[in-house]
Amino acid sequence: MQQAIPYKSWLPLYTTSPPIGVFGTNKGKEFLKGSRNMANLVQENAIIVFARRGCCMSHVVKRLLLGLGVNPPIYEIDEDDEAGVLQELEIIVGGGNSGADDDKKVLFPAVFIGGRLFGGLDRLMATHISGELVPILKEAGALWL
Repeated sequence: MQQAIPYKSWLPLYTTSPPIGVFGTNKGKEFLKGSRNMANLVQENAIIVFARRGCCMSHVVKRLLLGLGVNPPIYEIDEDDEAGVLQELEIIVGGGNSGADDDKKVLFPAVFIGGRLFGGLDRLMATHISGELVPILKEAGALWL
């Protein structure tokens, strides 16, 4: 059984101020253990939700997934930590570079299924209404029935 992840459990991405350059390249960056842990969270969990603390849309995502029988870990982010977590998630997704398309833009609530960014509430609801969400969750290993 998965447990919710405390919202203050992430570590900053950089040991110093972020370097000037294009995101997604490791040149000149000193990654901390926390960013690797966040990438591991995304890769190791069949489904994980990154959400603002107390956000109503995040609550809807959680209730929808719980209603389907999925108990996703919820990574709640405090308002002060939001920019740093978004930056880390965009680097994990690969959309941190300038000129990235909207498919790689991370917005809260962010749902990762099978180690990849699935989308937010709108994509989750549209996929559920079309009947495609349950097979996707089964394929990722988040739903066993």
